[in-house]
This record gives sequence, C-alpha cells and structure tokens, in this order.
Amino acid sequence: MPKQTETAAQPRLPGRKAQAARNDGLILDAARAVFLDDPTAPIAAVAERAGVGISALYRRYPSKEVLLRTLCHEGLRRFNAEADAALEDSDGWRGFAGFLERVVEADVHSLTVKLAGAFTPDDSMLPDVVHSGEAVAELVRRAHASGRLRADFDAQDVGLLLEACAAVTMPDPVRTAELRQRVLALLIDGMTAEGDLPGPPPAVGEFAWRWQRRP
Repeated sequence: MPKQTETAAQPRLPGRKAQAARNDGLILDAARAVFLDDPTAPIAAVAERAGVGISALYRRYPSKEVLLRTLCHEGLRRFNAEADAALEDSDGWRGFAGFLERVVEADVHSLTVKLAGAFTPDDSMLPDVVHSGEAVAELVRRAHASGRLRADFDAQDVGLLLEACAAVTMPDPVRTAELRQRVLALLIDGMTAEGDLPGPPPAVGEFAWRWQRRP
C-alpha cells in the first residue's frame, strides 16, 4: 500500500474542538431562526432551539449583542463570497444576475432588515463592509459594460432590490423562497428596460442610519 502523503491526509479536529465547532454551528443556525422571527427574543431561546446548555452558549457568545453582531457578520461574509464568485464570471451580465439570485436564495439581506439597530457594529466588520461596496460596484460596472444593464441603474440600487425581495414572507419557507425568486426575476427584467427611473438612486451611506443602536 502506498504511503499516504501529509498533503493527502485529512486533518481532524480534536474531540473537544470538534464538539465546540458543532455547537457553534447549531447556535448560529438557531440564532438566525429565533432572531429573524423575533429580534427581541432572549438569548435563552437560542440555547433552547439549538439544544445546548445556556452556559455553553455564553462561553462562546458572552452577550446577545455579540451573538447578533456575529450573526450579521457571517451574513456579510456570505454576501461577499457570492460577490467574489460572481466576479470570476467572464460574462458581466450573467455574473451580476447570478449574484443577485444566489444572494436572494441565501437570504442574507433579511438579517439586515430585521437586526439593524439591535446591536452596535464594531470595527471588525468594517473591512468586509468596504469590500462588499467595492465588489458590488465592480459587478454593476461590468453589467453596464455588457450593454444589458440600463444606464440609470446605480450600484446603490442593489440594496433596494434586495430589500424588495426580503420583504416577501409567507408561512411556508419554501413558498417564500419561490416568490422571492419570482420578484427578483421581474426586477431583473426591469433592469434591462429602457426609459427613466423616477428619483435619484440611494446616496452612498443613505441606509447607514438603520445601524444606529435603537433605545
């Protein structure tokens, strides 16, 4: 039998670290479900849904604010990962439209809509915030260069599209996902239409007010 090389070997986390990683995934999944349903819910509701002890949750997330910040930061990282993947596409329009479809499917914008103002963002999020703005601006630039995207569509309009899709909610999550993609398809068709859009696009930073901590 040939000797296995070190590069081929699959490293495994030690038992306690593996369990901690599993718990962390359970906690974040539970937090997303709990806080999207009710941003005012207590952190104990997250522990109960995740099936972990409250002490285990507090060891990882010492406060609800830290948990909310982590949850939104994870959503931002997912957004950036989809944007970066779209930038790998040589077709500017296909990359842009595919990015929108995947971000709506991942439902990362619901975190912004529901949780903005529930915690105070810190400097650790700033590089990813900057990166998201730059990546979206480049995707929109490439979509314009393709000749498919209407000339008066601005990079800041992407937020409006995602807000519109996130606003669609139904009791059945499968139906919610279907209707959001339907709305997005209609909006994408509108992005290729001729004519003038009413009013100016959102200004850079115009939505930043929502991240101010609510009393």
